[in-house]
Amino acid sequence: MAYPILYSFRRCPYAMRARLALTVSQQVCELREVVLRDKPQEMLDISPKGTVPVLVQVDGSILEESLEIMMWALKKQDSEVWLRADSGQMAHLQALVAACDGHFKHHLDRYKYAQRYENTNAQEHRAEGAKFLETLNYQLGETPYLCDQHRSWADMAIAPFVRQFANTDRPWFDAQPWPKLQAWLAEFLESDLFQQIMGKYPQWKSGEVGPLFPGP
Repeated sequence: MAYPILYSFRRCPYAMRARLALTVSQQVCELREVVLRDKPQEMLDISPKGTVPVLVQVDGSILEESLEIMMWALKKQDSEVWLRADSGQMAHLQALVAACDGHFKHHLDRYKYAQRYENTNAQEHRAEGAKFLETLNYQLGETPYLCDQHRSWADMAIAPFVRQFANTDRPWFDAQPWPKLQAWLAEFLESDLFQQIMGKYPQWKSGEVGPLFPGP
């Protein structure tokens, strides 16, 4: 195995955050694009939880969580110094990401996919999710990014989920009094880095060699 193997799905925010870190650190992988309704058996054999991203290292060890993949890549090469935070800042950023992955993601799912959940009111969950976004908007009013003057791993870990929330009802999101958050998200969406990770790839099939990611 010449390169690590990354099982990914283009629109999954967890997979996005992994691809962002892999790209900025230039950790080249063989990309295996997954269709979630038709998951490859090879991925399920190594990671029975059946979710992306999954990274298989050259030595065969497996990383099954998006934040693990981010840290693995950035500790190899952190060219933009996404890990610049001191210990106090790091604790703050870890708390923000934990809130994103916990409380916010719970309400995001029930807002975006209300039909999947019994007796669910999408607007109630939108209101609960908005509380986290208000927190981010306040933070971004204090500093341009979530960690002082430069984007960090936490900005990149959270932005894909804010994107998903915003796109659920974009006119509503754009009408909210969150100018700093809206500008932060727009900068992320318009960045070369985001455009680079959102290239479209065909579904990987067993026996194929996937394309290299990030590409040239």
